[in-house]
Amino acid sequence: MKRLLIANRGEIAVRIIRAAKDLGIETVAVASDADTDARHARLADAVVNIGPAPATKSYLVPELIVDAAKESGADAVHPGYGFLSERAAFADEVAKAGLTFVGPDASVIEQMGDKVRARQVAMAAGVPTVPGTTGGVEDVDAAVSAAREIGYPVMLKAAAGGGGRGIRVVGDEPELRKAFPQASGEAAKAFGDGRMYLERFVRSARHVEVQVLGDGADAIHVFERECSLQRRRQKVVEEAPSPGIDERIRAEMTSAAVRLCKQVGYRSAGTCEFLVDDDTGEFFFIEMNTRIQVEHPISELISGIDLVAWQLRIAAGEPLGIRQEDVQPRGHAIEFRVCAEDPERNFLPGPGKIGHVELPGGPWVRTDTWLTPGSQVPPYYDSLIAKVVVWGNDRATALARSRRALSELVIDGVPTTTLFLLELLDQPWFAEGRFDTGTLEVWLAERAAASGGKA
Repeated sequence: MKRLLIANRGEIAVRIIRAAKDLGIETVAVASDADTDARHARLADAVVNIGPAPATKSYLVPELIVDAAKESGADAVHPGYGFLSERAAFADEVAKAGLTFVGPDASVIEQMGDKVRARQVAMAAGVPTVPGTTGGVEDVDAAVSAAREIGYPVMLKAAAGGGGRGIRVVGDEPELRKAFPQASGEAAKAFGDGRMYLERFVRSARHVEVQVLGDGADAIHVFERECSLQRRRQKVVEEAPSPGIDERIRAEMTSAAVRLCKQVGYRSAGTCEFLVDDDTGEFFFIEMNTRIQVEHPISELISGIDLVAWQLRIAAGEPLGIRQEDVQPRGHAIEFRVCAEDPERNFLPGPGKIGHVELPGGPWVRTDTWLTPGSQVPPYYDSLIAKVVVWGNDRATALARSRRALSELVIDGVPTTTLFLLELLDQPWFAEGRFDTGTLEVWLAERAAASGGKA
């Protein structure tokens, strides 16, 4: 691998460019009309304009990305996260063009991207799954029949995609009959596939994911991340290790994730996501993300492993040179997603021109961002503008350093979620690690009620 094209933008493009340069690999950025002067475009060795600002006319067009790679002389393509990163057809097009796709094979992306097939693979590997349908459900009568066997409440999920689209929690048959066509229609619009599947709804659940690395023959885990603090099924704060599971669950869950990777011959970095039932201690596989995750830095900080560099090495044909016994967690890391949103206006996105910027300092703070003074936050893409990642030798130390780091962060020109994150840090339930996937939404509702209806 000599020349890498990064098929993405923002902080993840900057992160990949840095990892590639550390390995002596030349980099090519792609940029829409809105990103021609963005940081990732300026950091790369070369840049190719791929068209108009809307992602549907630039970053989401496989042909434009492949053409840019060939035009620039790149021999490999890294998709980052989001956009085309989990599109099997894109990985296939990259391979057919004679280029190396930095990620798993297209067949694995397709297999694990379909939630029904992924569940079947997990079951074959002896990995616990949430009780539910083993195949996709196409009509409401079949869904009602399945729900009677599973028992209410049940969760409806799109078989062909994620990101929270198509998901509904229903408590009885009338509610299911009303929700099914809505969820199926939403899934069909988002993924071109209206099939749904049903699973038991775990009332008090943690969302815990396991970071994995595989080279197609061998696989290891890089421990787990706690991802339960979510707003509208989008993560807000993540930490590693999880403060809510014990050593038994940790050992069994990480072992299960490795089994799953070996079952499919997984190659690259990936994430196996699980629900943990706080009431019973059971854990269940829910899906696999066949790409690098937004929250990968916390796994890097507790392990000392550069996950993006290993993606590149594995894609270049290098065998996984890390044994499981060599991966030992140290300390605690927390990641805060800073978005250009106004928490007092129901988290309304706030694009605009960046003014003064001050990033937090210190040896235990990492800020992944693309921001520079004078840069523009476009209205066309995700509102994530920075990730403040903090490490401590224990969770209490990491929390103290987090308060200091967030209080140092200054981003003028657009609204941000920084003060909201500081407020979140002060909640006793957060400090004590007493939360599940519903906690943040409940707190936000209480917060809104206390402020007279404001979010």
